[in-house]
Amino acid sequence: MNKTFRNVALAVVAAFAVAAAVGSPSVSAQNGNTNQSAPPFMGHGGRGGPGGPMGMGMLPMLPRELGLTDAQRDQIRAIGQTHSDEWKALMTRSRTAHTALDAAITADTVDEGTIRQDSAAVAAVDADMAVARAQAHAEVMQLLTADQKTKLKELRAQFNARRQSPRGQQ
Repeated sequence: MNKTFRNVALAVVAAFAVAAAVGSPSVSAQNGNTNQSAPPFMGHGGRGGPGGPMGMGMLPMLPRELGLTDAQRDQIRAIGQTHSDEWKALMTRSRTAHTALDAAITADTVDEGTIRQDSAAVAAVDADMAVARAQAHAEVMQLLTADQKTKLKELRAQFNARRQSPRGQQ
């Protein structure tokens, strides 16, 4: 499976997991340990996922430090459910486009025109997915208070600073 397709697949799966898990209690609370805070951003090894530190998939992953209310969690879950069919269709288009590109790349003979055409189709789907992610992000951000938005910007800046620093230096 090519890397881009795998990343897109993980992003969509994660988006649905976020939508389902937004309202569930934290793992540390379930274990009785409520003193530990979660990492500010979840993703591949805590580094964020496709789309950067805001999250994997179409919905931004919001850190627990924001203190989302139950109503906000419900509204975020509703946003995910509202767009679910659209995101599934995008995922299907992406899978089809990536499969065609992979077939063109691994064909017995190199057909540059087909590879370029299939690459353009992949890019178009990726662009549509980026727009869908941005729209979902905007909808979620409208639900946050000014304080939550400020806190999120601070956490994002800290995350980006850590991500930009060389390994071993914090």
